[in-house]
Amino acid sequence: MKYIALICARGGSKGVPKKNIKPLGGVPLIGWSINIAKKVDKISRIIVSTDSEEIAEVAKHYGAEVPFIRPSELSKDNSSEWRVWQHALCYLEENNEEFLDGLIILPPTAPLRNVEDIEKCISEYEKGNVDLVITTSDAHRNPYFNMVIKNENNFCSLAIKGKKIVRRQDAPKVYDMTTVAYVVTPNYVHKYNGIFDGLVRSINIPPERAIDIDTPLDFKIAEFLLSNNMNL
Repeated sequence: MKYIALICARGGSKGVPKKNIKPLGGVPLIGWSINIAKKVDKISRIIVSTDSEEIAEVAKHYGAEVPFIRPSELSKDNSSEWRVWQHALCYLEENNEEFLDGLIILPPTAPLRNVEDIEKCISEYEKGNVDLVITTSDAHRNPYFNMVIKNENNFCSLAIKGKKIVRRQDAPKVYDMTTVAYVVTPNYVHKYNGIFDGLVRSINIPPERAIDIDTPLDFKIAEFLLSNNMNL
């Protein structure tokens, strides 16, 4: 089966300025996604979708293709990531006649993933009867036990109400969705408007490889894990 890796990296990061090209261990974040994609045998091409010429140059330096510059209307703070996937697929289909079995999304914000993580997602996808495979990790908080919401008067209540649960062990198992990888059928991306509109399965990733960099603290944690070889 043939797959294309898609790496979406806009230039307007607010939490960590220029996040997608910020060096981690001497390699820009986007370089980590490109380098790992090169090691997956079933990935035939690596495409970067960006609105930034600077990011595009870095991506090309690390060996990715940047066949288009993403439109500004898909590069805003509130732009839908799903629409970015749709845009990239439409471009590829309009400009390339090769058949694509699946699209593999590798966000730059999860640099500590390994090849096995991606290959497990592909294997799960190839079992069939699934539209999309996501990655998860064990949640540290549980909405049935110790996650709360606040009302307009600042009073707190459990995020999910129901049977009284006094021990975490008795709460239903929940997972954090991670950005390690997504494997999706192209038809599903075209037909629907979100991840959970169809049949979704997941691969669980250890938390040390599932760090999602969104803040300066996340970046420092990634640096610590990397420098101490704790993401192996």
